[in-house]
Amino acid sequence: MSLESIKYKRGALEILDQLLLPIQTRYVKVQGVEDGWKVINRMQVRGAPAIAIVGCLSLAVELLKNEYTDKKDMRQEIEGKLNYLVSARPTAVNIKLAADELINLANNLCADENVTANDFKEMFIKNIENMLIKDIEDNKEIGKYGCEAILNGLEGDGLVRILTHCNTGSLATAGYGTALGVIRALHTNKRLEHVYCTETRPYNQGARLTAYELVHEKIPGTLIVDSMVSALMHARNISAVVVGADRVAANGDTANKIGTYQIAIVAKHHNVPFYVAAPLTSIDMSLTSGDRIKIEERPDREMTHIGEHRIAAPGISCWNPAFDVTPASLITGIITEKGVFRPDKLKEIVPH
Repeated sequence: MSLESIKYKRGALEILDQLLLPIQTRYVKVQGVEDGWKVINRMQVRGAPAIAIVGCLSLAVELLKNEYTDKKDMRQEIEGKLNYLVSARPTAVNIKLAADELINLANNLCADENVTANDFKEMFIKNIENMLIKDIEDNKEIGKYGCEAILNGLEGDGLVRILTHCNTGSLATAGYGTALGVIRALHTNKRLEHVYCTETRPYNQGARLTAYELVHEKIPGTLIVDSMVSALMHARNISAVVVGADRVAANGDTANKIGTYQIAIVAKHHNVPFYVAAPLTSIDMSLTSGDRIKIEERPDREMTHIGEHRIAAPGISCWNPAFDVTPASLITGIITEKGVFRPDKLKEIVPH
């Protein structure tokens, strides 16, 4: 049974506090938009799909608590709160696209004279709740297409060894996962020999979260530190790299957790296919290239401390970008719920 990072029943939302994993499993109640913003910003919930879902569900929870008689007031409040939620983590595009779609829906419902205020609220909340269902369905399709693409690139019917970075499983989505969903599909089909996951400094999402999921799912895995990737590819026959994405530009340039770019360079040198697994909601056709992706910078403390213990010399300055951008030229294919595409083919499949 996969881990449940988001628990939702109408009017009640809880998220698994990922800052405490793997030592402690504790759920945090999210009782409205302010709580939603905080758990996203503090990285108690993370992963671009999960950020979008939790942010929008926090709005649904808040709307259910309030009575509205004026549709215009409700529409205005929805727009303001969605824009506020987007500000919690600016690099991940999924929540921005979800907010834009929901604002458009609110505008249409508000303008429709046949829709009452109660109808408006019910239809709007139902649309948000459907995000949970759709995310899991999309992830399973990503897993299927990614599994097929990797196996099609092999000679014979042997087992594969996969390298992944950061966390892209049930903890980063509504369930199943994107890149880890591909790994899950390979394992289910009995074609996975081994998966290697990086620790993913400075926040250690790989060591804390991906390793936790692999052990939980009984998927054969080994943890390596970030600086071991070159040695791993030299010493072990890695079949493919599969990572997630927080934002993909129209030309295929991909923003993902810091460290992804250097893994792509090493993969290119060793002729290892490099795949990005992401739903279509992670693709931002308004950006022509990765140069225009806003990169979030995180607090120094994430580098200088582990928990309450300081590991860096006092007084040293820090640069802590949370993401880097991998050029499309280093990416073999982008795995979506609609299939696997070369980066230069995105414009043919994504509406813009």
